[in-house]
Amino acid sequence: MKLEAGIAAVVTGGASGLGKASAQALADAGLKVAIFDINDDAGEAHAAAIGGTYHHVDILDEQSVEDGFAAARAANGQERVTVHCAMATKRGKTLGFDKETRSYKRLSTEDYAFGAQGILVASYRVASISALGMANAEPLNDDGERGSITLTASVAAEDGQIGQVTYGSCKAGVNGLVLPMARDLMDLGIRVNSVMPGIFNTPLFKGMKERNRAVWDQLNASVPFPKRLGEPEEFASLITEIARNTYINGHQFRLDGGIRMPPR
Repeated sequence: MKLEAGIAAVVTGGASGLGKASAQALADAGLKVAIFDINDDAGEAHAAAIGGTYHHVDILDEQSVEDGFAAARAANGQERVTVHCAMATKRGKTLGFDKETRSYKRLSTEDYAFGAQGILVASYRVASISALGMANAEPLNDDGERGSITLTASVAAEDGQIGQVTYGSCKAGVNGLVLPMARDLMDLGIRVNSVMPGIFNTPLFKGMKERNRAVWDQLNASVPFPKRLGEPEEFASLITEIARNTYINGHQFRLDGGIRMPPR
């Protein structure tokens, strides 16, 4: 796909972290970027900074997502690049020891289902709604390409740690969406891929450097090479190349500096 002025993109979770960097990189490539998020202040500020548009979208709500795509298309035209970074989940072990009752409690089915909705179902929701719009658009090139959809999985999809039973299994489900969805959409010229980031220097980790330098140093040292956390711009670089390179399809990329996560 030729990334150029006039091509529209949607980035969910584009107000911060990996999504923010992805929105920036796509805008730098000349695309008109719509940011979907629930952090209105940060989302509006970043959209203004990159010359894009911001839309308050709750990925847990079907109507909210449909309305977001409708608003983005009205502003920028049919998106040809969709990058899904937003998620919602809850952490917990399958069985956790309650110190007060001196007994084990299980992670509730409701909490697990919340994570499944916020990671796996939301990924399908965003991808399928975007694909429907792309399917009705004219091809962009001689290959018949109509669009590119990139989902965000995680190294936890393959290396799920203690306490990541929801996160790890649902991110594995995101990877599981990729090939069958790419095959579903192949005759329409719509590509589907995923990226599995390792430990990245996102807002989740930035505060750790000040709070606990020893843990921060340990995290950096755990990466084979380079011995540091990934930068969001490195994630965004891969996102941009996936959109650009028409031959990338049905693939799950690890982006992790060679790390393999231990049990804890």
